[in-house]
Amino acid sequence: MKNRLFLIVILSCLFLSASAQKALKVVVAGLTHDHVHGILNKYGKGEVDIIGIAEPDKKLWEKYSKLYNIPKGVFTDDLKKLLTAKKPDAVLDYSAVALHVKTVEICAPMGISIMVEKPLAATLEQAKRIQALADQHKIKVLTNYETTWYPSYKEVFDLVNADSVGVIRKMVVHDGHKGPKEIGCSEAFLNWLTDPVLNGAGALNDFGCYGANLMTWLLKGQRPIAVTAIARHYKPAVYPKVEDDATILVEYPNATGQIEASWNWPFNIKDLEVFGSTGYLHAIDRDNLNVRLTEDGNKTKKSPPLASPNEDFIPYLNAVLNKQIDDSHDQASLQYNMIVMEILDAAKRSIKEGKRIVL
Repeated sequence: MKNRLFLIVILSCLFLSASAQKALKVVVAGLTHDHVHGILNKYGKGEVDIIGIAEPDKKLWEKYSKLYNIPKGVFTDDLKKLLTAKKPDAVLDYSAVALHVKTVEICAPMGISIMVEKPLAATLEQAKRIQALADQHKIKVLTNYETTWYPSYKEVFDLVNADSVGVIRKMVVHDGHKGPKEIGCSEAFLNWLTDPVLNGAGALNDFGCYGANLMTWLLKGQRPIAVTAIARHYKPAVYPKVEDDATILVEYPNATGQIEASWNWPFNIKDLEVFGSTGYLHAIDRDNLNVRLTEDGNKTKKSPPLASPNEDFIPYLNAVLNKQIDDSHDQASLQYNMIVMEILDAAKRSIKEGKRIVL
């Protein structure tokens, strides 16, 4: 009897282990966002099962089929037909930001959850349409930010929640680089990234969304009371249609946030500063954190790796879909990204009207 029970336990463990290792089945919608290399690399490593790719540009079929050894039969130009024929666990959207809403319009009635690349939408109106569809059809719509998977940022969040630096008074977020053309983004990516309709703006949407997202997360979903922004067009010959630099001041009841987004910096930078009432935190990059809790105490350390399933977007998505974790107060959540879209919308209105926008 004992041997039989032991065998049952072993077989159960093996079954659970196999289930845990089963790759997430996804459909990729669009290939024009250069972040698509991330998911295609994971496909090559067997970390995810791509059962279909919907992209109207057949030149991109050839490009990515050769780069990642993807069978030609995986590609199609019609997302709706693909989803009717195949049932993925989720759809990952790598199309222009303004097309996210169209992907949701196709997926939501089919009950298929979606993860889009940041930001959630090109406009607040599109975001509201996405939210209405997600609520109506009870699906997840998550937004993927590179910085969500930064160990240093998570340690900042944990230290703030442990009251290590007191009450947050100011947050400063820098996100930018030399410019998408200057760093070698693909032509397919540049075509919509530098378009005011397809991207919703220039550097303001591309990089401003990071700061808005991080501040919303650090303040646990608190909505700002006002937004003031300025935009600069330093390289009109390179980016004739959109601003290439933006500064956004976000006012909260007891704190201030400053977002600096640019396609004009001499180097790549993504960092996060938090000034508390009793201390200071500076996530210098993905892994390194500067902590200063006294006048003379100044320590730079490497942050510990993120714990599974929060270390990357695929295990995280898998855990959310399987209801192993609650995403509602995470950077990826629809709840928080609606606030992000409010901030970006107010910033654009502030620039256009030349005044502080009260929310």
